[in-house]
Amino acid sequence: DFHRMQLQALSMVSKVSMAPRGGARGGRRRGVLARAALRSVNGTRPLVESEAGRRALKHTWPGFVDWRRAEPRRDVVWGAGKKSTTEPTPGSSSSSSTSSSCFTENHDEDEDDKLDSLTLAECGKLVLETSDPKEKALLTHQAYLRFAASREGEVGVARGPEEPGRPALPKLVPPRDCPGPKQSGLSLSAYMIHNLAHIELNAVDLAWDTVVSFSSNGDLPREFFVDFLRVADDESRHLRWCLQRLKELGAEYGDLPSHGLLWSAGAATRHDLLARLVAIPMVQEARGLDAGPRLVQRLRGSGDARSAAIVEKIAEEERAHVAVGVFWFRYLCDGMTCEEVAREFHRIAEEHCGEMIRGPFETETREAVGLLEQWFAPVSAR
Repeated sequence: DFHRMQLQALSMVSKVSMAPRGGARGGRRRGVLARAALRSVNGTRPLVESEAGRRALKHTWPGFVDWRRAEPRRDVVWGAGKKSTTEPTPGSSSSSSTSSSCFTENHDEDEDDKLDSLTLAECGKLVLETSDPKEKALLTHQAYLRFAASREGEVGVARGPEEPGRPALPKLVPPRDCPGPKQSGLSLSAYMIHNLAHIELNAVDLAWDTVVSFSSNGDLPREFFVDFLRVADDESRHLRWCLQRLKELGAEYGDLPSHGLLWSAGAATRHDLLARLVAIPMVQEARGLDAGPRLVQRLRGSGDARSAAIVEKIAEEERAHVAVGVFWFRYLCDGMTCEEVAREFHRIAEEHCGEMIRGPFETETREAVGLLEQWFAPVSAR
């Protein structure tokens, strides 16, 4: 009976794909109908096993599947000491590089009773409401160990806060009022790591907000939420590395004013999933692919190999986060032509991303994770 139902569903998909084209709107409609047909058969089965999922994988970073299947990461503390300048092994993948020469494992955070009775979306709401950055990171990792690693637990439905919980400092100011390195009163390394810590804190919240804001979307498979939970866990680890390094440098998060521009892009896309995928992983996260190598060179040039190694590893791991956006964007646009997909990206970028798409670009790295130059180049702020 199951195989018979599969054939009926595939027949429905074929009829949808043969329907007359109606531009971008028609393409989106065909994709939605095709996915609904498959969902009616598979129920809770992974939709990424569908034809739409397989097609999306063909255009995504080759390391994406390995990233999804990786064992839970425990390398939440960087290195053994302040003086270490050991760097990650060249060419190591983001899913498996946990060398003891670079990382120290931490096992003191595997259990937290406050998460026991919560659904995944409710965990996200709790994290978003948490003000302390380190506590936010700890709760994120605990939620990841519970949901992603075990493949158990209900996604559920929740509604997040309008603004995420934040510590009293840093003070949030317009971007133009953020001090430059010479005016900051911090060393160059501390200044750059502070800025990166602010980015990573926002990245944790934005990944969780994606889980929470779209938890009521019944068309999304569990893999969608687990992917963004894994992104949140990666970002929480990056945040902890930055907080650790700031302390080693004699500074702490909050020593500099920062801006709220990163969160505002998420707030503007809370009710539009395609727009969220473009604005956050495919634009904001992609900026890390461009800026990371330059920041590494600058830190090394100043003699801070330890900070450079941390930033290099973070930049390397951002590839998977951009790939998550590319995969689900492709998945949701299934049924569109290549030209229609590009036009959809352009439409969203022009509406929501403004000046955020700005070169110089690491085009080869972007293309390697599936982010095509024909998508971002025409809408870049030159």
